[in-house]
Amino acid sequence: MTAPRLFISYSWSSQEHELWVVDLATRLMESGIDVILDKWELKEGHDSIAFMEKMVTDPTIAKVAVISDRKYAEKADGRVSGVGTETQIISREVYEKQDQNKFVAVLPERDEEGKPYLPTYYKGRIYIDLSSPENYASEFERLVRWVFDKPLHVKPEVGKPPTFLDEEPAKSLGTSVSFRRALDALKNGRPFVEGAVDEYLTTFAENMERFRITLDNSKEADEQVADSIDEFTPYKNEFVQVMLAIAQYAANDDMQKKLHRFFEQLLPYLDRPENMSSQHSWDFDNFKFIVHELYLYAIAILIRYERFAFSDRLLATPYYVSSNANRGRDATATFSEFREYMESFQGRDKKLGRLSSRADLLKQRADSSGFDFKWLLQADFVLYLRATLNDDYYVRWWPETLVYATRSYGPMEIFARSRSASYYREVSKILGGVSAEDLKAHVKELQTDQQELPKWQFERIAPGVLTGIDKLASTP
Repeated sequence: MTAPRLFISYSWSSQEHELWVVDLATRLMESGIDVILDKWELKEGHDSIAFMEKMVTDPTIAKVAVISDRKYAEKADGRVSGVGTETQIISREVYEKQDQNKFVAVLPERDEEGKPYLPTYYKGRIYIDLSSPENYASEFERLVRWVFDKPLHVKPEVGKPPTFLDEEPAKSLGTSVSFRRALDALKNGRPFVEGAVDEYLTTFAENMERFRITLDNSKEADEQVADSIDEFTPYKNEFVQVMLAIAQYAANDDMQKKLHRFFEQLLPYLDRPENMSSQHSWDFDNFKFIVHELYLYAIAILIRYERFAFSDRLLATPYYVSSNANRGRDATATFSEFREYMESFQGRDKKLGRLSSRADLLKQRADSSGFDFKWLLQADFVLYLRATLNDDYYVRWWPETLVYATRSYGPMEIFARSRSASYYREVSKILGGVSAEDLKAHVKELQTDQQELPKWQFERIAPGVLTGIDKLASTP
């Protein structure tokens, strides 16, 4: 590989500055870059200005680094008359005639207010900042990457458009206006934020009825359910954005109550409505997936932003089940009601040859939305632990996504961080306040009875590994 050639333009501001430039040039040479520097190239009798202009316009020189200190910026802007042999300044005329990808300004210092010294013609462009010792290493790497045209962040290839964009949605949740109003109110602290969020959540819950399906016997049930879930995608994404804003800007008691009431309103969709005398259980499978997914995202986002006390209130407060959907059960339900078995996907697993096509779908939808799937994994595991810590036998949570957290999967982030006892005290809130010692004993008990651990064929989770139990709360 031929070493790229880099010319360094700088002002002879002071002996100290010149030594700084030589040191930078030396480091770049050691990084595989052929640096052109006047102190190394110019000999007695050479014309420094002609040398500079040749270096800038020479097509064999791929890059030019402008070391822009105070004196350089002043001379470039013409505030100091003349251009003598004491400095090498690239004029605006020369600069504008060249490919702009050829130049980068490098800051060796800033002014008293912390502002960069830059020529006027360079203002607004991205620069490399070597003025701070704390950031020197990372900024030097940026400079090297720029010379080699090897940026740290590379634009990925364009993937396939989401399937829900193939055609206009046949159904609308009717939340577009209230969604935008709620999001604006949350992010900008509007005085009407509570009303805006309440309006959005109420509209969302009431209009879910529009997505009720009646399965067509001429088509495969799982495909009809999957199509309905796919059609709901834009509204799931809306909810995720609102939930992210709540976690960041308004994680207070009032918002917790509104979210709790919202999920309470979703519970009836998991069962047969009173006005329907008979219906196949598969007809609710789209709602079973959608409601479960929404609840999982809510907990995942709260965990991501460390809103552990908020999460605990959402999990610990019983959910009222209306009489229409209650059908003889207790009038209240626990968080475990938000994950129900989907009969139609049992056949889908066999058809697709997957351990859990439901988990696959959850992962695909997270990946396509840009939400990191690891937070759903952590939420699922926390909900599983919370359920197993409950004395009520009927409080169960099947951690669907943990099929992706078997074998070599290490401690989850919140538990890795819980090596600190003080951090675990915060995390424990989402587990109902269980002490580190009691959690260790509980996890050991879970692992003793392997048959009770969630498993997919030969794949089984390891709670001790996922909690990093050996190091839990081992430091202050």
